[in-house]
Amino acid sequence: MKKTTKTIIRKKGAEKIAMLTAYDALFASLADAADVDIILIGDSVGNTILGYQSTVPVTIETMVHHTAAVSRANPDALILADLPFGCAHFSFDRLLEDCRKLVQLGGADAVKIEGGADMAEKIAKLTKAGIAVMGHIGLEPQQVLKLGGYKKFGKTEEEKAKILADAKALENAGAFAVLMEMTDADCAKKVTESISVPTIGIGSGADCDGQVLVCADVLGLTQNPPSFVKQYANLSDTIKKAYAAYVSDVKNGKFPTA
Repeated sequence: MKKTTKTIIRKKGAEKIAMLTAYDALFASLADAADVDIILIGDSVGNTILGYQSTVPVTIETMVHHTAAVSRANPDALILADLPFGCAHFSFDRLLEDCRKLVQLGGADAVKIEGGADMAEKIAKLTKAGIAVMGHIGLEPQQVLKLGGYKKFGKTEEEKAKILADAKALENAGAFAVLMEMTDADCAKKVTESISVPTIGIGSGADCDGQVLVCADVLGLTQNPPSFVKQYANLSDTIKKAYAAYVSDVKNGKFPTA
């Protein structure tokens, strides 16, 4: 059965929410076969698939392309697409147009937007226009150039208060869920207990309503995954061995066999 934003909201307090990234139809189908709740077409496609050093170079055209590839798998999971760098800070008309592209052209069921209280007004207008929005607070990877790197948030009382205020502002704006990245576990727990919509954590402790990981990290395809990642396979070695065996067979005339 197709999962919707209503499905996800109902899971809060009743069942943990599992979310994974995918960037094409093949991996979307595999994630959906595992009954994942949400497939995120993350702007992490930039550093996971496209060879960039961060998510910053990813464009709306790239996101529509990969979202459409995932949607062609016709998953039961909710299809969630990231709004890439800079787009949220255009005029509202331009923002709505970019979100429209992700939904109409890409086939997304919802979009994820980085930013807290500063984005609440625009998110409220998007939800009124029929766009389902997941907020994203704590570490915002699209701010990496300003931050000068990645760090954990919510350790100080000031940061905790800001993250809680951001979460409540997003809830009030109509966001159906809030993702918290690299957020202190105690802070993330307080936020989860303080808002009525689900929280999804990544590097934010065990008390969020759900968790998300990048598929390449889960599968052991990443050389240096973040410290909070749990690898469930080591496909990098498996693939290298398979490729090496193929190359050897071709060189030695064993493939194709006569």
